[in-house]
Amino acid sequence: MRRHLSLVVLSLAMVTLLQFGCTSPQSTNNTAATNANMAAPEATPDKAAIEAELTKIENDWPRIIRERDGAAVKRIEAEDVFLVYPEGETGGRDQDIKDIEAGSLSADSWEITELKVNVLNKDVAVVSLRNTVKNGKYKMADGRTNDISGQYRSVDTFVRRDGRWQLVASATVKIKDPAASALPTPKASPSASASPAVKATPALKGTPVTKPSPAAKASPAMKPASTPARIAPRPVKTP
Repeated sequence: MRRHLSLVVLSLAMVTLLQFGCTSPQSTNNTAATNANMAAPEATPDKAAIEAELTKIENDWPRIIRERDGAAVKRIEAEDVFLVYPEGETGGRDQDIKDIEAGSLSADSWEITELKVNVLNKDVAVVSLRNTVKNGKYKMADGRTNDISGQYRSVDTFVRRDGRWQLVASATVKIKDPAASALPTPKASPSASASPAVKATPALKGTPVTKPSPAAKASPAMKPASTPARIAPRPVKTP
């Protein structure tokens, strides 16, 4: 009888151990899963600090050009940076460093305005700015010099790599009409309503005087006017 009771107790003990052994790993697994789901959220980027740092980098370009600081270009631009110049040409860091160190770019003044930093996250930001270049010159490899004076709009993309902000992409376009781009053109639209005055154009009927339009045959003179198009192919680069 005692032997029978001992076997019963032993069996119950084994069942209890088996149950504990089965449930314990499950509890551990559940804890691990819970911890994984409770991963710490990504820290909120310090936008003010990022804006200040990128503003400092952008405002340093006039000095870099003036002092031919190729080392600064190498530090700011990533090795794989993709650059698009005003005339649609593309370039990279090596050419930029070469141009800066050779003094290929020069200007009486190079002003940066309307700078705006758009922070996407703690490691990516996009900067837009306006460049105003006075008496700017770019000396090409063949010895010719191009006038790069004018105003330009640039969009630069920066990425933080190894704790340092680097330029990975940049595109620049020339502003054809700087004055107009700074004016609230919508206000001028009301004057368009005055266009009814154009009805006075019937006076044009008096243009029979224009019958001497045969002189218009002199329009071949227009052809020379088109020759300035030859200027278009000239490459104009800006940093």
